[in-house]
Order: sequence, then structure tokens, then C-alpha cells
Amino acid sequence: MTTNQTHGHGHAQGHGHGHSHDPFADAALADLIDLDGDVVSDYLDELTAWVAGFPTGPVRSIVDLGAGTGTGTFALARRFPDASVLALDASEAMLGRVRAKARERGLDGRVRAEPADVDARWPDAGTPDLLWTASTLHHLADPERTLRDAYSAPAPGGILVAVEMDDQPRFLTDDAGTALEDRALAAMADAGWNAHSDYGPVLTRAGFEVTQRVFTIDVAPPTDDVRRYAHMFLSRLRGAMAERLGPDDVALLDRLVADDGPDSVWVRDDLAVQGTRTAWVGRKA
Repeated sequence: MTTNQTHGHGHAQGHGHGHSHDPFADAALADLIDLDGDVVSDYLDELTAWVAGFPTGPVRSIVDLGAGTGTGTFALARRFPDASVLALDASEAMLGRVRAKARERGLDGRVRAEPADVDARWPDAGTPDLLWTASTLHHLADPERTLRDAYSAPAPGGILVAVEMDDQPRFLTDDAGTALEDRALAAMADAGWNAHSDYGPVLTRAGFEVTQRVFTIDVAPPTDDVRRYAHMFLSRLRGAMAERLGPDDVALLDRLVADDGPDSVWVRDDLAVQGTRTAWVGRKA
């Protein structure tokens, strides 16, 4: 993985974790979130290393708000080995994956998973040293209210970290593929996929002093996980966006997700996972 970061300091942004009522749809989304976490693990290590420089005291308690399948939960547990981590999510299916991973990794004494709906009310999560929310705020009915509520949550010297994808991931590096993704990204943006605000000013209005950093992800050459990730994402894209794309684009997507053929992601050696994600760290002013 190569990274290229820009830094911003001001006082003024893994996939979203919105869940359907279809357990099969939830399971497919959970698989996609897990694949993303595996493929961009180097980025997660770099992100949490950067975050570790902000707390002014020991990190003993962490809350992951909108934890999904636990990508952030376990990245934080690795980075802060003395901390307990509470994973909160509205989906019991996602929380079940967190609990299973905690048992498999021998972390069930440090990692807990509990249901919470922050649109309904702020959860009773104590006073964590680090409050983390990744690819979650843009799903909320009123993220500004949630961040105002969050201001009082961290312990003295603690921080809030918010992370968002700036756009959907890209996988295709040839001219035809890049053009397809340009049109598909525009269609997804029109449909509101992963749309999020600049949370820096929102955090500032909530009372935080804000630091922002943009992480660039570029994972190549393709591994088996990259191929699975591309196939799963492009299949979901094909199913959701076919009516918004032209027939030539749909035909190319069909060839990309086919089991074989020269355009299939299973045989291409020019795939990559590319994108940017923005992180905001908020400290109580």
C-alpha cells in the first residue's frame, strides 16, 4: 500500500453501516465490510497510529459507535492493548460478528458488543478515553445533534475520532474501466451513496478543537482478497445502478463480474483498490 496524506489543522471525514431488514442483505454487507477491512489493513494501522498521538493520558476505555462487523473495534484493540472496547451498532447481525471475532481472537474479555440506536438517544456508554465512529455519521438522521451529544462523552483529555470514505472505492485502472467508474460514481453520488458532510465545522460547532487528515489508499497488485472485494462491490453496483447506467456500461459490468472471460476480475492483473478517507480528531476545547 502506498499513502499520500495532506494535513489540515483548523478550529472550524470501511462502507456505511446502514442495515436493511433482510438478513441476507445484511450478511452480504457484512461480508463486504469484512473484506474492506482485510484489504486496507495497512491503512487502518496507519490511521490508528496517527490517532494514538492525540490522547493526553492512557487510553483505557474505547467506544466504537456504529461498529459494523468490528473493523475499527479490533484495529483499536490492537493499537491500545490496555484498553477495553465497547462496540455499539443497531444491527444484531453485525454485533454477532463482533462477538464471534472477539472469541476467536481471545479478546472477549476486552471487547464487548451491545445494541444501540443513536438516532433514538445517546447511548449509555460511560466516559471513554477515545470515542470512534467510522462510516457511520452519514447514516444518521441528525449527525450534528449526535456530535453535540458526543462532546460530553470523552473523559478529560480524551478525543473523538470520525472517519468517512470520501467516495466509493475504485478497482479498474484501464481507460475503459476508469471511464465506467467515473460514470458509476456520478450515478452513485446522484443516488446519495455515502454522501457526507465536512464534519470539521460540525465538530467545531459542537465545541471540539479539530484536526483533519486525508488518507490515500492504493492497494496493488491484486490479491485474492482484492479480487473478491472487486467482484462483490461491482456486483452490488451492477444490481443497484443498472437503471442509471447506459447499456454499454451494464454490459461491461456483466463481463467484469462474470466467472471467466478476459474482462473478469477473477483473471485481471491490473486491479487495484484506490480511494481516499478523511479522518477528523476532535478534542474538547
